Amino acid sequence: MAKRVFLALAIHNHQPVGNFDSVFEEGYRTAYLPMIDLLERHPGVRLALHYTGPLRDWIEEHNPSLFRRVRALVARGQVEIMTGGYDEPVLVAIPDADKLGQVRKLTEAVKADFGYDAVGAWLAERVWEPHLPKPMAEAGIQYTVVDDTHFKYVGLEDSDLRGYYVTEEQGTILRIFGTSKHLRYTIPWASVDEVIDWLKDQATEEGAPVAVMGDDGEKFGMWPGTYEHCWEKGWMERFFTALEANSDWLHTITLADYIRQFPAVGRVYLPTASYDEMTEWALPAQLAGDIVDLKHRLKDEGHEDILRFIRGGFWRSFMVKYPEINTMHKKMLRVSGKVHAIADPEMQERALTHLWHGQCNCPYWHGVFGGIYLSHIRTANYHHLLEAENLADSAAHHTDSWVEVEHTDFSRDSRPELLVGTPAMNLYFAPHVGGSLFEWDWREMRFNLANTLSRRPEGYHRLLKRAAEQKEGEEGEAKTIHDIVRMKEPGLEKMLFYDWYRRVSLIDHFFHPGTTLQSFYEANYEEAGDFVLGEYATEERVGETEAEIALFREGGVWQGHRFAPIRVEKRMWVSGDAASLPIRYRLTNTGDAHISTTFGAEFNFGLLSGHTHDAYCRIRGVPPEASYLDTMGETADTERVALVHEWFKLNIFLEMTKPCHLWRLPVETISNSEDGFERIYQASCIVPRWRVRLEPGQSWEVGLHFQLSPLPEGVA
Repeated sequence: MAKRVFLALAIHNHQPVGNFDSVFEEGYRTAYLPMIDLLERHPGVRLALHYTGPLRDWIEEHNPSLFRRVRALVARGQVEIMTGGYDEPVLVAIPDADKLGQVRKLTEAVKADFGYDAVGAWLAERVWEPHLPKPMAEAGIQYTVVDDTHFKYVGLEDSDLRGYYVTEEQGTILRIFGTSKHLRYTIPWASVDEVIDWLKDQATEEGAPVAVMGDDGEKFGMWPGTYEHCWEKGWMERFFTALEANSDWLHTITLADYIRQFPAVGRVYLPTASYDEMTEWALPAQLAGDIVDLKHRLKDEGHEDILRFIRGGFWRSFMVKYPEINTMHKKMLRVSGKVHAIADPEMQERALTHLWHGQCNCPYWHGVFGGIYLSHIRTANYHHLLEAENLADSAAHHTDSWVEVEHTDFSRDSRPELLVGTPAMNLYFAPHVGGSLFEWDWREMRFNLANTLSRRPEGYHRLLKRAAEQKEGEEGEAKTIHDIVRMKEPGLEKMLFYDWYRRVSLIDHFFHPGTTLQSFYEANYEEAGDFVLGEYATEERVGETEAEIALFREGGVWQGHRFAPIRVEKRMWVSGDAASLPIRYRLTNTGDAHISTTFGAEFNFGLLSGHTHDAYCRIRGVPPEASYLDTMGETADTERVALVHEWFKLNIFLEMTKPCHLWRLPVETISNSEDGFERIYQASCIVPRWRVRLEPGQSWEVGLHFQLSPLPEGVA
């Protein structure tokens, strides 16, 4: 019998909810359209395609003819269409009801668009947990694709992965293919001949060996340099030509056809896993850098036998590594519960659409791509979660003015948060973390004002530092031992400042004399008080349409060589129908000696655009050219400040009862991406500061009043 091998290609095409229209257009032009053109020219090549819901919706609106062409490819048996979660959620992270709903929605869309009954599912980021077979099978899925990494964690070799395996949960079975890391790294990077030669080595005279390559469609034209490589220089044309030319022994096949024609090679139970790189990214920053260095060293030294036992982290650890991800995730769970409680089927369907948009995986993790660092992607998720919550609350309440106050373990860390909800705003406080305000939803605008991101170390920051030390390359490009480091602007290594607390709002500072705006910006200063991370007590008075909320702490502030006791109380009044937040601070000297200090209240607002003409601070005496949201400055004796974003029609106005010395500064992170290291504006920070002198028993008060006002139509 002649040797043969099957090749099953699965191309996953995705754009995040809320991504820029220009990015969708670029993906269509450089990757999605050329792939269909290629398939039409090579009818002998068969493969699977997967389009996520956000991309499907965009194509249906802007280029519907593409799907008519894909439908013809499906009809002639050349292309299989895979399903999955409609909005590409990480399935393990969402409630089971949403797992089923998301998959069924995309399966129905596949049937409507292509006339195909999908049986295979793309698993977002290949995040696998052992409980998944049951809900996936209940959603009608017969098979999915994970990485060969998953199989190697249980001791299997490459030679064992020449077919699919069956796993089960509570007796419910699911078939699983392992995509080859070798093929992912050689298609389309190695020469076509090298890929064909490797496939020839996999061919056997017995059985039906299959090599699987499942990967992002964007790498075929959209990633940097790949359009020229894949299409202009013809790598993909040569590859498909070679596949057809070698069809006597190399048979392309869809994954669905393979499971119909051939039995499983065995049973397997896979551990929690994702692709190898994701397991690195999920580790704490220092360990993430260490494991990459270790893997490079072991590979260079030829210790592949040891390398196979090196395992990274667990996807859910992103919710520990980034508190901002945990907040978004727990918000999603909270909204999901509200939406599934809606009695009216039509309203629930509308709310589910938005809820599922808010489950799109892209801002729930971070690697070398933007992920949580991309503020517009976070904003899109929050927008849809708030739209879903608005619908759910309108169904639950029969009045336009109401207020709810709840103590609950929102973050799921055993410490209760204080949640205040009205039709106008949500205010989520963390009493045990400085009494801070970590979510501030402006519900009319479907906008979380506290959608910020703190500056923290990343494992790849060491590459940036090494590149700067080596001083190699030109024009912001430098080589390290293992990588090429590209920088979108020079000097980024000098901007690696790290926050020691979360950049949210209502953070209470006491500053040592000599603390400057620059040292505060660099997080290179010491607190004189113990309030930023200290625990606050709470008290509330709640009516039907109004609530009074107080947070207070008996702490202390350094006075020379002594720690003087001081009480900080912040009291707020919330009205059921008002998008405003009056705050009254009272500082009381509870000791027996004089206190002289500088007090400041920090507020951070995630407003997306740092340096654009329609997003700015409005402060008396500050000219427009110095008022961009990414500028840093200080203003003495001011009582008013406004933060404005004309595009989103946001106007956040703050008025104070006492003139302050106002600090304003941007919160900017340094992250890696496909295009290189970049600085990203995350938030605008304002800190009104006052000199306070208190005799024993004396109190000092100041009022702050925030007013949220949508800009009128025509302002943009």
